[in-house]
Amino acid sequence: MKPAQALKHGIEALLALCLLGMVVCVFGNVLLRYFWGTGWVVSEELSRLLFVWLVCLSAILAFGENKHLGFDLVTARLKGTSAAVFRWLTRGLIALALYYLIDGSWSQVLVGLDSRSPVMNTPLAVGAAGTLVMGVCMAMLLVLQAWDDLRGNAPGSMTEGERS
Repeated sequence: MKPAQALKHGIEALLALCLLGMVVCVFGNVLLRYFWGTGWVVSEELSRLLFVWLVCLSAILAFGENKHLGFDLVTARLKGTSAAVFRWLTRGLIALALYYLIDGSWSQVLVGLDSRSPVMNTPLAVGAAGTLVMGVCMAMLLVLQAWDDLRGNAPGSMTEGERS
């Protein structure tokens, strides 16, 4: 198995664990409240934290597979040099947005190290770290996509097997 595939499967396993944790927290809390008139105090806070990580990890997978939300009405019709120019312009804008995301997330992590959640008493940096990890992973994927483009494996171009 390639390292990229192993990483993808690892992220998918983490997604499954986050989803399972959310289901257990919310459904378990509903059952406890309905049948015994009580509940888990940490349920809401933990499920919210797991949801943040679920969204961030899902965004990494979607970005890596080029399945993220995109508007390509114009760029899908371009060919040759103009398509490459717009691809690189898009990458530049994405890189700028990721810079601001990473910078802001890092600030939130630093602030969150000294702040604690009210119920679970975990550092708030744990939640902010989700967007930091997402931004760093997306930046690395963006660099890898740019590297592939420089090597001639641009999106929509022929692969080695198709050229021969």
